[in-house]
Amino acid sequence: MVTSQVWDRYRRRWSRREFVWTGLGAIAAPMLFGCKNAEPTAPTPAASPRLTARPGVPSLPAPPGRSALGLASPRDGFMYVPSGYSPDSPAPLFVALHGFGADSNDWSGYIEHAEARGFVLLAPESRSISWTDADSIGPDVAFIDAALQHVFDRCRIDPAYIAFAGFSDGASYAVSLGVSNGDLFTNLLVHSGGFYWPGSPIVGKPPVYQSHGTNDQILSMTLARAIEAELLSEGYDVTFDEFVGGHQLLPATTQASLDWFLDVG
Repeated sequence: MVTSQVWDRYRRRWSRREFVWTGLGAIAAPMLFGCKNAEPTAPTPAASPRLTARPGVPSLPAPPGRSALGLASPRDGFMYVPSGYSPDSPAPLFVALHGFGADSNDWSGYIEHAEARGFVLLAPESRSISWTDADSIGPDVAFIDAALQHVFDRCRIDPAYIAFAGFSDGASYAVSLGVSNGDLFTNLLVHSGGFYWPGSPIVGKPPVYQSHGTNDQILSMTLARAIEAELLSEGYDVTFDEFVGGHQLLPATTQASLDWFLDVG
C-alpha cells in the first residue's frame, strides 16, 4: 500500500493559479503569508512540458526483474521487467511517481502486479524532495524523459498501453505533465492528488482514473473534485473512485485502476 509522507502536512507551495481555481486565495493568502505579502509571487517561467522519448525497437537487452536506472545519484529510480516479458510481444508500461518526501520504493508493492499482469514498471525519482514545485513544470521533465528513453532502449513497449500514474504530489505532477503528453500516455492515474497546473500545450485527451479518500486530511476531497471539474471542463473522460479512507492507495483501488488501464473486465 502506498501511504502518505508526514511532510505533506506542512507544504506551503501554493501558486497564484492554485489560489484562483480553488477559490481560497482571498481568504487563505493573508493567513499564510501575512498582510504585507498577501499576494503570492508569480510562478517562474515553466520549462517545456513536452516529452520526446517514444517507444520503438529496443537496441539493448532488457534486464530481468528489478534494476536501478543508473541515471543519477543519489536520487535515481528503478524499472521492473516481468519474467514473462519477450521482445516478440510488446508489453504495457506503467510509469509511477512517488509522493512528497518519498522515493521510488513507494511503488515496490506494484512489482507483484507487474509480474502477474505482464507490464513493465518504471518508477523514477524527483530531483528534489518532490516533483519540482507547485509553481511550474521544471527540471523533473528532463529526468522523466531520460527514464522513459532508458526503458524504450531496452524494452519493446506497446504504444497503446502506456500509463502515467502518481500518488499525492506524484499524482498532481502526473496529471499536470500528462495532459501535455497525451500523444504518449494513453491513461492518466491520479491517486490522492490535490493540485493541477497544466503546462502548455495540452495535447490529446487520455482518459483519467482519479481516486480519493473521503477522509483525506492532507489533500482534501474538495481539491480532488476541483481537479475533476477542471478536467471535465476541458473534455477529459474521468473515472472518479471515491473510497472511504484517508490519504492512501488501497489494494482494492490498485486492482480496479489496473483493470481499467489494461481493459480487464
